[in-house]
Amino acid sequence: MHGKSKSKKICIVSSCGGHLTEVRALLPVYGEYEHFYVINDRIILPPDMEGRTYFIRHSERDLLFFVNLWEAWTILHKEHPSIILSTGAGPIVPFALVGKLFRIPVIFIEISAQVTKPSLSGRIMYRLADRFIYQWRTLERFFPKGIYGGLLI
Repeated sequence: MHGKSKSKKICIVSSCGGHLTEVRALLPVYGEYEHFYVINDRIILPPDMEGRTYFIRHSERDLLFFVNLWEAWTILHKEHPSIILSTGAGPIVPFALVGKLFRIPVIFIEISAQVTKPSLSGRIMYRLADRFIYQWRTLERFFPKGIYGGLLI
């Protein structure tokens, strides 16, 4: 790599587990840019995520959603990213909503585990994301304005 590009800053929002594994499969792409992570649970971080990860409260479609909205506002206001990238799940919704207020484009990739039907996050993010990508052609009928991207992993 030729050093980090300062032209773009990417906010990667993810749940832990498979969602984080999938979005990190894109590290060869976004790794060339300044980036930071937002995840919804405390985990042991890989070395490249240390010092560049925000931990937010874990909300399961409850009142903590409003806490997540405040956390999104605080983080996005502080960091001023150029783009928000996510494979889901729940934490992307408040970040996408606040991102709209800041006019930050959102790219959402439906997780590969959704082969025959969309996830709840996917159904919501199809309406909120500026660019929506799905990994299985079987989802095309649910996301006619989306982009088929193939499998990440």
